[in-house]
Amino acid sequence: MSDPQDTKLAGPDLAQGVALADLADGAMLLGHKDGEAALLARRGDELFAIGATCTHYGGPLAEGLLVGDTVRCPWHHACFSLRSGEALRAPALNAASCWHVERRDGKAFVGAKIEPPKRAAAPARAPQSVVIVGGGAAGQAAAETLRREGFAGRLTMLSADASAPVDRPNLSKNYLAGTAPEDWIPLRPSEFYRDQGIELKLGARVEAIEPTARQVVLTDGSRHGWDALLLATGAEPIRLDLPGATLPHVHLLRTLADSRALVAAAKPGARAVVVGSSFIGLEVAASLRARDVAVQVVSLDAVPMIRVLGDEVGSSVRRLHEQHGVVFHLGTAPTAIDARAVTLRDGTKLEADFVVIGVGVRPAIALAQAAGLTIDHGVSVDEYLQTSAPGIYAAGDIARWPDRGSGQRIRVEHWVVAQRQGRTAARNMLGARERFDAVPFFWTEQYDFVLAYVGHAERFDRVLIDGDLAARDCTVSYFAGDRRLAVATVGRDLQSLRTELDFERAIAKAAA
Repeated sequence: MSDPQDTKLAGPDLAQGVALADLADGAMLLGHKDGEAALLARRGDELFAIGATCTHYGGPLAEGLLVGDTVRCPWHHACFSLRSGEALRAPALNAASCWHVERRDGKAFVGAKIEPPKRAAAPARAPQSVVIVGGGAAGQAAAETLRREGFAGRLTMLSADASAPVDRPNLSKNYLAGTAPEDWIPLRPSEFYRDQGIELKLGARVEAIEPTARQVVLTDGSRHGWDALLLATGAEPIRLDLPGATLPHVHLLRTLADSRALVAAAKPGARAVVVGSSFIGLEVAASLRARDVAVQVVSLDAVPMIRVLGDEVGSSVRRLHEQHGVVFHLGTAPTAIDARAVTLRDGTKLEADFVVIGVGVRPAIALAQAAGLTIDHGVSVDEYLQTSAPGIYAAGDIARWPDRGSGQRIRVEHWVVAQRQGRTAARNMLGARERFDAVPFFWTEQYDFVLAYVGHAERFDRVLIDGDLAARDCTVSYFAGDRRLAVATVGRDLQSLRTELDFERAIAKAAA
């Protein structure tokens, strides 16, 4: 992660003019305007100027991809309008700067800034009140989108968490590793919710949903009525049912409080056992090693992350961790935890000052199930993210939707997917009738290894690697028969963006 303010200016001063002959159709030129990094882009006869730094994690948009009148970030696939700078796709929340461009004497001159677009007018048939249950990625994105799209009614977000919505991916990555300060973690400052008229209630646990009465009931007995309801309850970490699993030094990781507790435990020289070799477990392992904690990983899997990334990539990730001092115990599981050690099936005892359980999550569907909504390995929704009950939508980790990319109903536990679903659900509450067709995307960072993944391969029978995995320069394609379902890239950010676009075009073609 980098601070956009630390970006060094490069290229020409775009206010002084750039020869049009030096800017080909479809090209971008990195420069600067009034002390800010800027891009000059050309699409046919149109010229655009936009801030060169992604507003998410500071990614270099000059290394991204132009698609129509938008530019996509190479790091985490955020997307910005070249015309207004508006953040069109997660994970970016804030708009990029945007400038007017003038043509004079065969040159392009970047001039005054373009004012951000005004809030849209409220749709005529907009609901009067919206309640969002959940304070994670989907809920936050929905609340912001409702206001941006002109919704002026009552907007309530009920979050069981003690903290306002946070950048959850960072809790196992940079923040836990000690390379991101805590003030980067909140998605928005507290005054944002007040200024936007979002009634954010923390520590608010919903006890029941009453679809007929259109009310939600909290555990304190209070009620909130709604014309439209979004369920964005997310997922809950799986807890192990074994002796010692609830001891104070045994940690889960889902909330900011969880990550803070791990940071407090992760003293240099401490010994940790991480149970689970999925993304969350291995990201935690890498972050703890950055704090000079001795780490041992225990997993039932024979190869880390094999179910998602396959044998060869998983084995490579294992070697990476071993090079950083992580010790693996694979094909086994803990049978007991005590104050000083974790006992494995064969009786081996692993000394541990603290333990992290990272064996996966379960969708939090109890509320939906009790309300009589259709359940299918998650909350079943249609292509518009509406549940079986009119006026109730679901987004994020709980939503199982018809994915035209894979041709299956799927449920995905990824941050960017949740944000994009929250945006789509909000627009559909306002009558947009917008299909959710976004291609799933996630990324993982472990040490200096970064992998980006687009698509969804719940099951695959063939893996094709193009490039050199050991050199961290490769494209990994996952197939079921002859159908390519997903692609992971290492060191090929632009290829990841192009693959995402290929998947999108295939979906659009199939729908035509």
